[in-house]
Amino acid sequence: MRSVASRRWPAALPALLVVLLAAGCGGSSVPAADQAPSGTPSAVAAPATPSVTTEMTGIDLLFLSMMAGHTEQTLEIVRLVRDRLVDDELRTLVAAIEVTETDELADARAWLAQAGRTARADDHAGHGTGPDQLARLRDAAPGQVDAVLVEVLGAHQQAAADLARAHLAAGTDERVRDLAQRVGQSRTAQVAMLTARPAADG
Repeated sequence: MRSVASRRWPAALPALLVVLLAAGCGGSSVPAADQAPSGTPSAVAAPATPSVTTEMTGIDLLFLSMMAGHTEQTLEIVRLVRDRLVDDELRTLVAAIEVTETDELADARAWLAQAGRTARADDHAGHGTGPDQLARLRDAAPGQVDAVLVEVLGAHQQAAADLARAHLAAGTDERVRDLAQRVGQSRTAQVAMLTARPAADG
């Protein structure tokens, strides 16, 4: 179920790790994602924000900026389909995603603002889900909306999980690492659910 959009992110991920390693803060390995739970995954409830933090590095800020842009696209995807889905499980999933990722986006924007940056500080061109995939969702026939969402959202959330795992190898701020941990776990669980469903034809 890899789309054109899903192939754009891997080009960004090695660049992210190169920056991390060049700064001397890279880890020795990327932690494996937790196994996805059975049944419908929730968007994962946020635990308490860690009280002990370190100074945010440039790579923490880069991750927050990239995740903010990616999350904005997630919310756009959800809002394109939430009133058109037929499958109750998918409707529950996108509702949970909208609530959780709205909160995550608010946190990312707040932390960026504290550092004097905005979610648009870094160029997101070429990353995430492209306009052609969004058009597929927008134009999908009533009987195909669920299947197109499975394909598009699955690739989109896999990209978020990959980015989060890359950041766990080198991030320094505990708040940002906690966010990356939650993103990696929740998106991996969502992808597991989505890949178990039929994708769109053609």
